[in-house]
Amino acid sequence: MYTSSKPYFYGTGRRKKSVARVRIVPGTGVITINKKNIDEYFGLETLKLIVNQPFGVTETAGKFDIIANVNGGGLSGQAGAIRHGLARALVQADENYKPALKAAGFLTRDPRMKERKKYGLKAARRAPQFSKR
Repeated sequence: MYTSSKPYFYGTGRRKKSVARVRIVPGTGVITINKKNIDEYFGLETLKLIVNQPFGVTETAGKFDIIANVNGGGLSGQAGAIRHGLARALVQADENYKPALKAAGFLTRDPRMKERKKYGLKAARRAPQFSKR
């Protein structure tokens, strides 16, 4: 686990079934997710862009190092959870970032979840194949 005497800012992000605990430390912009580099953890460029979106809005790219622990869900949900936690941590670091992050929608917890399976159906809405005879 990352230990440092430097002051850090903390934010918890959630998306679908994923929970991310994000710490930001003043630094050079190194992103560590579950003790791996972001390039190792997320293969797709789009997921890396999602994680970095709060930096683009606040124009703080390269000013903070990110240490994120994320579990649950899939990679897309985890990227969204890290973005949510990072936005919360940035607000903790500087309250002046809040209006820009709120306008971009990064401080809002995305409430969309998987719909439960219903009885008599094969999935949430998928019905068994219909045949007249």
